[in-house]
Amino acid sequence: MPWPYWLTPFIPIAIVLRLLDVDPTVVFFCSALGVIPTAALMGRATEELAVRSGPGIGGLLNVTFGNAPELIIALFALGKGLHEVVKASLVGSILGNILLVLGAAMLFGGLKRDRQFFNRTAASAQSSMLLLAGAALAMPAVFQLVEHGSLPGPHDEIRNFGSKVEHLSLGIALLLICVYAAGLVFSLRTHRHLFNPEHGEEDTEHGEPWTVRRSVVMLAIAGVAVGVMSEILVGSIHHAAKSAGLSEFFIGAIVVAIVGNAAEHWVAVLVAIKDKMDLAVNIAIGSSAQIALFVAPVLVIASFVLGPGPMPFVLNGFELAAVLIAITIANQVTQEGESTWYEGVLLLAVYAVFVLTFALA
Repeated sequence: MPWPYWLTPFIPIAIVLRLLDVDPTVVFFCSALGVIPTAALMGRATEELAVRSGPGIGGLLNVTFGNAPELIIALFALGKGLHEVVKASLVGSILGNILLVLGAAMLFGGLKRDRQFFNRTAASAQSSMLLLAGAALAMPAVFQLVEHGSLPGPHDEIRNFGSKVEHLSLGIALLLICVYAAGLVFSLRTHRHLFNPEHGEEDTEHGEPWTVRRSVVMLAIAGVAVGVMSEILVGSIHHAAKSAGLSEFFIGAIVVAIVGNAAEHWVAVLVAIKDKMDLAVNIAIGSSAQIALFVAPVLVIASFVLGPGPMPFVLNGFELAAVLIAITIANQVTQEGESTWYEGVLLLAVYAVFVLTFALA
């Protein structure tokens, strides 16, 4: 049995500790360990599906199940009016997937190889979707800058912007969801051959291959388990981070983002080590695109019925600069359709710069 599954007992342990109201720091570490076996199960199920359906559909299933816990957690946060934490976690997810996940995948996948290759056309299409999303998500901040003369800071709680910026955010959200739907048609129907190229023989490294039904069931179970662990983890993050002197902005942008996407982080690196870079790139870039084009717009729309009021999607200066830089980098690294371990180091270095900046903000 692979080593991650030895950590499975931490799942019920974290649940019991949460119910007993034990020290949040202990709950935090137990639930973090509990995420690992659920992420490993999600990785196995995704690999099995990708063998049969191709990296495009396999990657889409993985990012959808991987982002579901983050969406659920953000909906609860919206109900409590924690708009800035929600936006920080969304921005952190985009940064984490482009820089941390893709960087780690390129680094560990390329350590024993001269180069790794992936479908340049498919990756560029997803990067272009990200570029559109970055432009769209930046406009409410530009509107705020022009109308009010400044951008909000990382600790400013934005309230009472008025109907203009709220309606602008709503209109952009609806547009992005339409673009995301068109992207699904592009990748799964009209240009399916680009995202799901002919694949070779099945990988029997794990033994007997899973059926599609078993893979889907296991993926669903893993998604639910990741959701439960993520909720417990995020519920304990605030107190655990406070003891370390971290800000809510840093918690949302870095800690919550890494935890909420732990499953995708694990899977992308795992498949990259096995030289399946098409799937790794689809998970990393595809997850960022889904966050920007679907999850964020859904939360903007949901804020009109949840919580104290609508959430204008106005990014603060740090978030805006980081998102635009990361999206530009994503377009650059996917142009050639190949990667080396050193490119992974560069992506991780940029992410480290953002972490340091956010920690001191």
